[in-house]
Amino acid sequence: MSANDNAEPANDGSGNAAVWFVDRHIAEGRADKTAFRETFGAGRAISYGELSDRSARFASACLNAGLRREERAIMLVLDQIEFPVIFWGALKAGIVPIPLNTLLSTSVYDAIFHDSRASALFVASELYETIAPALPLNPFIREVIVIGDTAPEGARTFDAFMEGAEPSEPVTVCDDEIAFWLYSSGSTGQPKGVRHVHASLKATADTYGAQVLGVREDDSVYSVAKMFFAYGLGNAMTFPMAVGATTLLYNGRPTPDSVTQILADQRPTVFCGVPTLYAALVHKWESEGAHPDAPLSTCISAGEALPEEVGRKWRAIWGVDIMDGVGSTEMLHIFLSNRPGDVVYGTSGVPVPGYEVRLVDEHGADVGVGAVGELLVRGASSADGYWNQRDKTRSTFEGHWTRTGDKYELTAEGRYVYCGRTDDMFKVSGIWVSPFEVEQALVSHPAVLEAAVVAKRDADGLEKPKAFIVLKSAQAGCDPEELKTFVQDKIGKWKYPRWIEMVDDLPKTATGKIQRFKLREVA
Repeated sequence: MSANDNAEPANDGSGNAAVWFVDRHIAEGRADKTAFRETFGAGRAISYGELSDRSARFASACLNAGLRREERAIMLVLDQIEFPVIFWGALKAGIVPIPLNTLLSTSVYDAIFHDSRASALFVASELYETIAPALPLNPFIREVIVIGDTAPEGARTFDAFMEGAEPSEPVTVCDDEIAFWLYSSGSTGQPKGVRHVHASLKATADTYGAQVLGVREDDSVYSVAKMFFAYGLGNAMTFPMAVGATTLLYNGRPTPDSVTQILADQRPTVFCGVPTLYAALVHKWESEGAHPDAPLSTCISAGEALPEEVGRKWRAIWGVDIMDGVGSTEMLHIFLSNRPGDVVYGTSGVPVPGYEVRLVDEHGADVGVGAVGELLVRGASSADGYWNQRDKTRSTFEGHWTRTGDKYELTAEGRYVYCGRTDDMFKVSGIWVSPFEVEQALVSHPAVLEAAVVAKRDADGLEKPKAFIVLKSAQAGCDPEELKTFVQDKIGKWKYPRWIEMVDDLPKTATGKIQRFKLREVA
């Protein structure tokens, strides 16, 4: 055996996801192609060539600042040009970026800062006041970089951080090396740090991105889900960048008015939404009798299951179906979905090519057609595990399989129907009740905009459905007894909500998921 037999194989750096998603486009002739364009302010844009150069300079700036490989950097950054520069630049330096939800409270940020033990913080100037009280008590953050014209004492502006940095070569990594973290959305409680490897980014682009979404180089993509969220990270960054397309960025809150304006002014071809917003947009355009003119060819939804009624109305307005699917932070993106030309509203479709799914009962045994079971998924994009939560990692990641925490039913046609979160399901008269099924029935009523259903115990201590309702018009009113009868007629006598409470809005995560655990607390 020669001395070289045990040597590691040569690595040209291509294991680093930034090489494939960013630098590859230069050699393939897309250096001048716009990668990202802001839809606000002066409408800044950055080409693939500029992104390659600026991310390489960012990697050098990290090293100049004393940040070391495998240290972690918090990204509290809006959807703006600096986001891809920081994310891909960190990967080039071997730094682990952690994009965070930009809508959390100071106390939650403080907990995440301590939990992650990040060494650096990159924060949009608009968000600095929120995190400022957490900084004096943090022993880990050495660098605070503010994206804006000025920075407070003890911090630097992003431009000052980048000043004088020369482009550097991306560090060599293996496919299984930790690339970035995401903190789960917190729809069931406190966020958890989810660690993802370099290879997972391309895995989602090769599966859902290429074989379901099908973004083309000449597409322009607008995702209402922000890039700190796994769904938005794929929609707005990795999927368009995989083919050299252009992403439209908006740094504000995606309201029906703002989204309508973007559709009208920017005219995207691919639109990535969430059920709550789809419902609000349909209601707005129906009320106004008009909708914007945009060349939409592809629309997708995730985050929560899409109500049938919303999908059908969207199709009637645009002539384009919404491809509803399900994914998770732990799997990085969508693994179960409807597909182009094969959309059945009221279902989450079929497994995305490259993924396998199972439905199991509480004992881990597979369940058959028509039965309700927990959804397990297997695929290359599965996370490496949770940070500092060993028991939770063991209970969620079982070998090659990942427990999603979602309850599903398999139809005779091989499609999967969402029933609810494992923690949300409950039995009435010994029969499983799906909160989502009751919610779908409620939102099909002409007066109802949104609905959320949870279990509430009656005078006998038995669980029954309780509904929280958001009406399309507060002035119109709606008789709760009429709604109860309406649900009974649609889905069954025992499933109707025994209590109905009208509310102004429902508690949600920044990604649009209803936080039913908060409703259970007040039910």
